[in-house]
Amino acid sequence: MKLLPLLPPLPRLPGPRMSSALLGATALELAVLVGHLVAYPFGLTPERRPPHPRPTRPANSGARGPDGGGAAPHPPTALPLAADDAPPVVLLHGFIDNRSAFVVLRRALTRHGHRHLESLNYSPLTRDIRAAAELLGLHVEEICARTGHRRVDIVGHSLGGLIARYYVQRLGGDRRVRTLVTLGTPHGGTAVAPGAGIHPIVRQMRGGSSVIEELRTPAPGCRTRFVSFWSELDQVMVPVETACVDHPDLDAVNVRVTGIGHLALPVHPTVAAAIREALDAPEAGEDTATATGSSTGATSAA
Repeated sequence: MKLLPLLPPLPRLPGPRMSSALLGATALELAVLVGHLVAYPFGLTPERRPPHPRPTRPANSGARGPDGGGAAPHPPTALPLAADDAPPVVLLHGFIDNRSAFVVLRRALTRHGHRHLESLNYSPLTRDIRAAAELLGLHVEEICARTGHRRVDIVGHSLGGLIARYYVQRLGGDRRVRTLVTLGTPHGGTAVAPGAGIHPIVRQMRGGSSVIEELRTPAPGCRTRFVSFWSELDQVMVPVETACVDHPDLDAVNVRVTGIGHLALPVHPTVAAAIREALDAPEAGEDTATATGSSTGATSAA
């Protein structure tokens, strides 16, 4: 019987290393999930916001009230801005979640000088990304009126990032949003969890949905810069590259994250440091030495 020749030794494949990384990421995901379940009840209620400051009447004002006595009432005015005051940061959670997802990130941003932080809740019964984006726009207008800022920054996790992108790209929100940071957001649609398709908003997150196709349409002159964090071990984004912003009209940088999964993106300290860096970057025109991103821009965070 003729014997087959011996095959040359096969090179060692990176499979075991990737399996170890996936195992570590899964363990971290479970730890984050347990911690999040503990914190979840504390994020069910809306965030308490500071009241509008009441203006003081100038000493030489002679204005009188309707009854002739005292100063006439004035509408609330926004807080005065310091010259180096950063824009408010709006935190927008993912599907079936609440503002408790950002407890760690919020603390990190506060420690590094971000004074105006707003965590918004939207109902888990929300059935349409477009409607959620309209409500986000109302919140942003209220925040700008209350703080005196012309623009805000937004950090959105998963579905929250998609809602914010729709607001920016399709509802004129680019005039209000300076920087949009997304964490594990299905910009190109995800094929994960087919059984969850009974929820309308989950169907809108799938590739080929009407919402995803709307976001592929031209967006000339969009003024918002995008920073999208995507992880090679994100089991919710299928394929993982769907969490990248890929649009010729958008000023976008995609940041590849290694070693962590979907739930860990808002809580990992390395990601938090990269988010701070993105939010602290000056707008185009503020610092001519700063290079702007592009739709093909990419970097990584270990």
